[in-house]
Amino acid sequence: MGLAVRVIPCLDVDAGRVVKGVNFEGLVDAGDPVELAARYHRAGADELTFLDVTASSGNRETTWEVVGRTAEQVFIPLTVGGGVRGVADVDRLLRAGADKCSVNSAAVREPGIIDEIARRFGNQVLVLSVDAKRTGNTASGFEITTHGGRRLTGIDAVDWAREGASRGAGEILLNSMDADGTRDGFDLEMIRAVRAVVDVPLIASGGAGQPADFPPAVDAGADAVLAASVFHFGPENAIAEVKDALRAAGHEVR
Repeated sequence: MGLAVRVIPCLDVDAGRVVKGVNFEGLVDAGDPVELAARYHRAGADELTFLDVTASSGNRETTWEVVGRTAEQVFIPLTVGGGVRGVADVDRLLRAGADKCSVNSAAVREPGIIDEIARRFGNQVLVLSVDAKRTGNTASGFEITTHGGRRLTGIDAVDWAREGASRGAGEILLNSMDADGTRDGFDLEMIRAVRAVVDVPLIASGGAGQPADFPPAVDAGADAVLAASVFHFGPENAIAEVKDALRAAGHEVR
């Protein structure tokens, strides 16, 4: 029997508040990150992901103080990303209470950062965040973006995921920028394409709108499923409903 599928609410944070939009635009306030983290912990979330969505684009550091307060409220793994530029940032986040750190823009600029972080802290600490869009610019049809999806890079997303795993990323967080916030379902083709080239755990992100959207992502190869809108703006028992849907589809959950 395989490992249980992890259900992970994502807290997209801007200036200390949880926000959510569509394709990372039109952001609306969704609440206090500390309060939401505690709520999701009580509701049965397996992990939490905290992303400072404007840290890279605004050239700001991640909000360390909010990370620390969030970590004090939850006793499940906490991944933090946004503005992580190297080993010093990872060290500071781990000291603030994060269990894992997510890197994106900095790793695209300097892939060796992946090697450095994995060598210093172990690959179990490092999540490579892959924000990809469908374009005609790459062999796979999926292109890496940075800075919250604002910049195209010309890099093939499938090739980049493979390289990141080979350099030491312990997990791949695969986010469809086209589906993000739309609540139309995960990009299953993208998940399958990346699953075919990496052996590390794969977290599917972008597009979940209802519990029925989650099992197909796992069928496509995801080891974990991450979402924001469906939890922030859905019913109080949304996490339980997602786990029920996964269980009914034959997937083991915690």
